[in-house]
Amino acid sequence: MSKPVRLGERDIRVLLVEDDDGDAFLVEEHLSLHGSHIRLTRVRTLAEAEAKIVGRRVDCVLLDLQLPDATGLDGLRRLRSVRNAGGVAFIVLTGHDDQQQGVAAVATGAQDYLIKGDVDGRLLARAIRYAIERLRAEETQRQLDEERLRGEENARLERGLLPSPLLRDPHTTFVARYRAGGATMLVGGDFYDAVQTEDGTVHVVIGDVCGHGPDEAAVGVCLRIAWRALVLSGQPTEVILRTLQQVLLAERLRRGVFATIATISVSPDQQTATMHLAGHPEPLLISEGRAVAVPRDEAGMPLGIDPQASWLPMTLDLPPDWALVLYTDGLIEGRVGDGPERLGVEGLHELIESRIGQDARWRSSPHTLLDHLIERTEAMHGQRLTDDVAVLLLTSNYRRPR
Repeated sequence: MSKPVRLGERDIRVLLVEDDDGDAFLVEEHLSLHGSHIRLTRVRTLAEAEAKIVGRRVDCVLLDLQLPDATGLDGLRRLRSVRNAGGVAFIVLTGHDDQQQGVAAVATGAQDYLIKGDVDGRLLARAIRYAIERLRAEETQRQLDEERLRGEENARLERGLLPSPLLRDPHTTFVARYRAGGATMLVGGDFYDAVQTEDGTVHVVIGDVCGHGPDEAAVGVCLRIAWRALVLSGQPTEVILRTLQQVLLAERLRRGVFATIATISVSPDQQTATMHLAGHPEPLLISEGRAVAVPRDEAGMPLGIDPQASWLPMTLDLPPDWALVLYTDGLIEGRVGDGPERLGVEGLHELIESRIGQDARWRSSPHTLLDHLIERTEAMHGQRLTDDVAVLLLTSNYRRPR
């Protein structure tokens, strides 16, 4: 796209495409008298005009619709399709008998049309400037429309990625935070969900589709919805993971896309939990003011790597005051300072323990812990984290029978 013209900053480069010497002479005379800061170049054929546009030497084209190598609106269509034509304004020149073609040209994409013989110098110079400003306004509106549509699409994807948990147990608290990576604020491939089945078991999932953007987000939505449906239908987690892998293989747009997933199922008495890891970072267990990584001895590979892969369960004994933190790797891969050092799991331990040590009432407002983790990791990274981040906190205030 040509660089926008700032009127008065430099001469406006106008290309006259006209094979009739008499008509071309009139245009040249008009602009010589009234076209200050307008630099006119004339060509006789459409092929010559295409070369000028490709060379980024044109701000506005005055186009005759009757040329040796093009007639009617075909010439306009050809020029508008030329590379770099997106920043060029078009004014069509018609005769008295061709006014309908002028109207049709505007409908085809021209910014204006002028009737030969009815144009003086002032009108022509003003039309050129107006056409350029009109093109700029149209481009601005187009960009605004694209941003609006992109925002609406992202909002729809976010609703699919970031659902409302289906938890009815008053003794269980679930909070989550999601932050898209980079400065674009686009959704990424991180997703999560939490549901409670009829027997009282609380199921939580967190996942990360490799990549960042709407395509990865769409795959993440498919995986999350499939996970929820399978959990509510009572399927075992091993079956759920195999099915999710089938969904991923069917929905991904290119080979090599994979997803990491961690699932936790907390028993109704909240004394044990069953965990499956498919290439995902291990959750952290908070108890008695400490945060420790749960064992990952039976962790399996991510979904989408090996169609024959399997994932074995790991059982956790939960202490009375347990809390679990699940997260995607964007939280621990941020840099610490200017060097190559990453936060890592150990650094995350320290952030959590420091925070809960300073705020003994963190359980009553658990969202503040997640906000603190994201804020601190970004502060140490020195800017917004480049990867997407999802972080979940599942806590219990269940009083066990003595």
